[in-house]
Amino acid sequence: MICDNCGKEDATIRRITRSYGKGDKLLVIVNVPVVTCSHCGESYLTAETLHEVERIKLHRNNFARKRSVAVADFA
Repeated sequence: MICDNCGKEDATIRRITRSYGKGDKLLVIVNVPVVTCSHCGESYLTAETLHEVERIKLHRNNFARKRSVAVADFA
């Protein structure tokens, strides 16, 4: 895959977990595709991925399942 930042063919897609909001409004989205380039070190979400994340956030009641989650404070 070609990196949009440096133009080299060293980009790959990784799947990550992202969290949005906090408290009662917290939404965790798993398996978000992120493009990562081993040449320049840049990681970014594509426009298509960003649109899908926004769609999931907008319709969270249709997509999300409620689960309890352990939270640790890095202090």
